[in-house]
Amino acid sequence: MSKIYLDYAATTPTDPRVLKAMEPYFCQKFGNPSSIHSFGQETRKAIEKARQQVADLIGAHSEEIVFTSGGTEANNFALKGAAYALKDKGNHIIVSTIEHHAILEPCKFLEKQGFKVTYLSVDRDGIININELKRVLRPETILVSIMHANNEIGTIQPIAEIANIIRNFRNSKSETLNSKQIPNFKFQTPLFHTDAVQTVGHLPIDVGKLGVDLLSISAHKFYGPKGVGALYIRKGIKIESFLHGGEQERNRRASTENVPGIVGFGQAAELVKKEIKKEIKQLTGLRDYFIKKNLAEIKDVQLNGDPIQRLPNNINFSIKGVEGEAMLLSLDQDGIACSTGSACSSSTLEPSHVLLALGLSEEVAHSSLRFSLGRYTTKKDLDYTIEKLKIIVNRLRKISPIY
Repeated sequence: MSKIYLDYAATTPTDPRVLKAMEPYFCQKFGNPSSIHSFGQETRKAIEKARQQVADLIGAHSEEIVFTSGGTEANNFALKGAAYALKDKGNHIIVSTIEHHAILEPCKFLEKQGFKVTYLSVDRDGIININELKRVLRPETILVSIMHANNEIGTIQPIAEIANIIRNFRNSKSETLNSKQIPNFKFQTPLFHTDAVQTVGHLPIDVGKLGVDLLSISAHKFYGPKGVGALYIRKGIKIESFLHGGEQERNRRASTENVPGIVGFGQAAELVKKEIKKEIKQLTGLRDYFIKKNLAEIKDVQLNGDPIQRLPNNINFSIKGVEGEAMLLSLDQDGIACSTGSACSSSTLEPSHVLLALGLSEEVAHSSLRFSLGRYTTKKDLDYTIEKLKIIVNRLRKISPIY
């Protein structure tokens, strides 16, 4: 039986070229980067090369990249670091209702610490309401965090437009203060963070054009190793350190660096930068083919997420009258891997908070599947998947009490 992997949004296989770059740093080049002898300086040099490679991928300066253990740590670092650094300027944070749990859970934690969080609603396609954002911004707002693209439905948010709104709000605050209190004072708040874990490596990213202050990345989403990521912190932005101990990462993130992981991260970033245009074209074609064929060949199917402003590799369907978990397990028995949503919440039986935020009923939300394509996906894989899915849906619908 052939094995077909269509869950690239959960994780990707490490590219062999990435693994090759990492291998020497396990046994041969093993020095602690904080050591001043030649062993340590050799690995220090490798880390700084990787830092530049990651920076080049997103249009940043190398000193603006702080390595972390992954996207979750980067998100926690951004939210908690900004909140604690700016608590004397305000206590209000704005996020969307469809953020990843790596944003929503830190927000719950911060609410317990006395911070106030506003959760922006989204429309049927998963895009935030810009006018609502304008209405809820207030003088004590210190941070806005809106994900670049959603991990479940693939919808891409208008990040540059959001950044412009925040910039104009900062300017209006500064003008008010300049006229009354401190001439030429410029507000830095609210800061703007975006969780770009699903977009870095899959869309061209330029932090300058996006207009963000903070941006989270995870290597394993674009053929790098697991357990390593980064937080982009725009030059001049000060946030509270998340881990305390040594002086690594310019005193911003204590802990001996994961040298092999960081080297692999850098190599993956360099490969993506070279290959991303070709990959976007390939995946967009496969995505659209899969969507069109499924909608045409299976009755009572709806596409979730924006049909245009979506990731090139993301497909999320609700298939009426069938439980998503039942379809997932049946597909797995046929050698096909997909998901019912975020891998980080796959152990819960609760319907997706993302799909519910779109206005879907619990029944429809429970009938959803996410297929995410990748570098090794072929049209043959998709044709096989569609044929198996048709058989599974027909079988399950025959025994469904709700169809």
